[in-house]
Amino acid sequence: MERNDEVIRIFAKEIRRVLGRAGVDFRKVQEIRLRVGAPLLVVYENREYFVSRGGELGTAGRDAHLVTRDELRETMEYISSYSLYAFEEELRQGFITIQGGHRIGVAGRIVAEDKQVRAMKYISFLNVRLSHQILGCADAVMPFLYDGPAGQVRHTLIVSPPRCGKTTLLRDIIRQLSNGNRGRAGVTVGVVDERSELGACYQGVPQNDLGIRTDILDCCPKARGMMMLIRTMAPQVIAVDEIGSREDMEAIGYVMNCGCRLVATVHGSSLEDIRQKPVLREMAGQRMFDRYVILGAGSRAGCVEEIADSRGTRLWGLEGMAYGA
Repeated sequence: MERNDEVIRIFAKEIRRVLGRAGVDFRKVQEIRLRVGAPLLVVYENREYFVSRGGELGTAGRDAHLVTRDELRETMEYISSYSLYAFEEELRQGFITIQGGHRIGVAGRIVAEDKQVRAMKYISFLNVRLSHQILGCADAVMPFLYDGPAGQVRHTLIVSPPRCGKTTLLRDIIRQLSNGNRGRAGVTVGVVDERSELGACYQGVPQNDLGIRTDILDCCPKARGMMMLIRTMAPQVIAVDEIGSREDMEAIGYVMNCGCRLVATVHGSSLEDIRQKPVLREMAGQRMFDRYVILGAGSRAGCVEEIADSRGTRLWGLEGMAYGA
């Protein structure tokens, strides 16, 4: 119940009542979406459900609880502890991270100046993404990420469709690299957490366990953050989530040329898929990564379909493995 109370208390009183009646296990909830004038929606065990006024979960919008502007405003007051101005910098990036590591995506009217986001007004849409950390979920993957029993970490890219657990897997890889595992010594890991999803820092303190030798640049653009870490924190491994731009690729090349190892994620359904994207095709052609971990849309998040080497040769993946409850 502690997890349920932690999540429910950020919502307006009427939405708390509705969610309380639903009786869901918040350890299995991925998202809760509020849109003014639209049905209250939850993503529960990887499926979307509308929540009725009586708390029933359904796949049709009939009888669903319609979110009012007052409820959304009240929710924002609880999220910001009645001090929304204190979150102005985060709002410019489109999200707020709260205690517990949960991330609140926000959308509304943007106030722009010189093509830069200066503020957000009339917030009308919220996406509450619940933070889930599954300690040990990378256990089966870790042996493939080292160059021999006592070797260094291999450059690794996790390829995954949305909502298939790539960030959860990356978190546990970071934690195990940092702490050490199975007789291997821990290494210094630098994390560029552009969207506050890996460490989920709240007031500068990570809410997720990323290990005892991990340094985090929170809310920092990936390419710039990678360069900063190399110059200031002397990491042995750098970890980033969701690479893909030309700027990212240039920073990755710099990191690798400096002798630092890299673990990253990218959106995609397969190696063939990422080879269709210009920047990623170039990366694959240059064999920048030694290991590819391919996740699939299984019955639950975290289904590892395949592990391949730099040439794309399958090292593992006849039956697949899965983590998570």
